[in-house]
Amino acid sequence: RYIKDEGAKGIKFFGASRKVMEAALDEANKQGLGTMMHHAQLNVMSMNALDSARLGLTSMEHWYGLPEALFEERRVQDYPAGYNYNNEQNRFEEAGRLWKQAAEPGSEKWNSVRNELIELDFTINPTLTIYEASRDLMRERQAIWHDEYTLPRLWEFFEPSRYAHGSYWFDWTTDNEIAWKNNYQKWMAFLKDFHSNGGRITVGSDAGYIYKIYGFGYIRELELLREAGLNALEVIHAASLAGAEALNMEDDIGSVAIGKKADMVIVNENPMDNFKVLYGTGHFKLDDNNQPMRTEGIQYTIKDGVIFDAQQLLEDVKAIVADEKAERQ
Repeated sequence: RYIKDEGAKGIKFFGASRKVMEAALDEANKQGLGTMMHHAQLNVMSMNALDSARLGLTSMEHWYGLPEALFEERRVQDYPAGYNYNNEQNRFEEAGRLWKQAAEPGSEKWNSVRNELIELDFTINPTLTIYEASRDLMRERQAIWHDEYTLPRLWEFFEPSRYAHGSYWFDWTTDNEIAWKNNYQKWMAFLKDFHSNGGRITVGSDAGYIYKIYGFGYIRELELLREAGLNALEVIHAASLAGAEALNMEDDIGSVAIGKKADMVIVNENPMDNFKVLYGTGHFKLDDNNQPMRTEGIQYTIKDGVIFDAQQLLEDVKAIVADEKAERQ
């Protein structure tokens, strides 16, 4: 009631006991607030994604609570005896072994969960990108944009640490990465099936953790939705109109139409052909003179009709990072 009075349009939950969540979702719906949730593993046994959707939750972030809704032979994930949630390598190792415990694609359980979530007009914002280092740590650590666009203090936060969230690389192994690759396959299969049958998928990155930085993580999410099986137009729809619909703002934003706010990006290349042209570092390719080169990326960002020079904004970030590096020398 307080945040409604303060002008909030929605609220994100992290999970609590079932009685608390029942009361919270009931009141949020009475107040006309949009609701979203990261189904924390500490509480997911008492309320998985389907449980909360039945109580009126309108959207979920990440994937926590979704495979648990697909369990057939258990109610709780099959954790090893020494599991410790507060040991983050432990936490993410076992998270990478969760989807294999869910029902199989096409099974009665799989189809019933999928269909009910769609009937409830539920939205999934998967943030596939934020866990990608789990399946290929070296790729994320060596991403070309880190040198110029990642602040030294943020890089230190990303590096292995028992005291920073998402810095769980205590001893990340080949088997951990393979488990996560398999995790992604089944997770993506559900997203594709959910979307193909009419479910709403939206785009988000959850950047700021796990070697993902703002802007770059978002474009990578587009690529990962393509990997999941959505075609390029479906990905763009997820990143635009579907997101507006999830926020009940489709009359104002989400598509280029008379009467809506001008929200768009301007790029010299066709992103339908290659989402990589949207990266701030552009796309690496060979030019007509047989010389390696990079495209320039987004030229302008238009927000509510206000035009921003995207290239200048990138230069501003580079200067901030360079200044901090110079101060540390």
